[in-house]
Amino acid sequence: MKRLFLLIVLAAAAWVVFSLQVPIGPSAETFLEIQPGTTTMQIAAELKRQGLIRSQEIFASMHLIKGGTLKAGEYRFDHPAKMAEVYDRLRRGDVYTIGLTIPEGSNLFDIAQRVESAHLGDGNRENFLATAHRELGLIADLDPSASSLEGYLFPDTYRFGRKTTDEQILAAMVKRFRQSAAELGLQANYHRVVTMASLVERETPIAAERPLVASVFENRLAKDMPLMTDPSVIYAALLDGRYRGTIYASDLAADSPYNTYRHTGLPPGPICNPGATSLRAAMNPAHTDYLYFVAATANPSGVSKFSATLAEHTRNVQEYRKAMREAGTR
Repeated sequence: MKRLFLLIVLAAAAWVVFSLQVPIGPSAETFLEIQPGTTTMQIAAELKRQGLIRSQEIFASMHLIKGGTLKAGEYRFDHPAKMAEVYDRLRRGDVYTIGLTIPEGSNLFDIAQRVESAHLGDGNRENFLATAHRELGLIADLDPSASSLEGYLFPDTYRFGRKTTDEQILAAMVKRFRQSAAELGLQANYHRVVTMASLVERETPIAAERPLVASVFENRLAKDMPLMTDPSVIYAALLDGRYRGTIYASDLAADSPYNTYRHTGLPPGPICNPGATSLRAAMNPAHTDYLYFVAATANPSGVSKFSATLAEHTRNVQEYRKAMREAGTR
């Protein structure tokens, strides 16, 4: 009898060691979702059911010994692992997320395409755009006149779970905008500041030039001159579904409120989602007498030449065109 008992004890110990030390799990991608409020035994049972551990009882015992809280969320498993590795991942909250990077100056169309390409949200570009026009309650206190969330989806790198909805993605981006606006001290005139910042963002990639570009726009507005900014014309074409990769004469003639060649004042709303540097420039434009600017060279650096008179601007434009012609002959 003692011998049998000893054999049973040894067999049990061997099973425990085997369960703990020998990796088990999938060779292909497997997902496990733990809902809030799930008990340890329920988690252990699901792990066992999916072949991620050998014994739910040993897993539950490990919880008693190691302690900690097993975090809710979705976990991704793609290789065999020891039970301790599985346990530590759940205790750490090493949930599976997908990265989504939104560059500064991205517009709604750009963001919708990135969300679709990442297989996030509803996974459909058009659905995301529709939701961004519908969820205006997210910014009702900031911009009651907004027709979409354009301008308020802050450029950043986000991480979302696979089942995150379009609404949740948009809410996270608006939340990040609010945080940045608070850090910058933006507390009023959101519509105007964000609209101006979006124009500045799309006009120059050079951070140091953004307050100068903002000053040009402010000076033109003060003189009731049209802003004549190409990015707003492009945005008008995007809204109408007719943008062809470049600006045509028909685009400049289009009777859109976003056509800043035909209409004075700011466009009806933002044309992209500006970053902190452009928001700061719109809040604090440089004090200049500049009314014009044009690219300084044919290279893609984005450096501009600023001028206060049309005669000076005309010379700068001629120099730019000459540089472009010379660059084309090399």
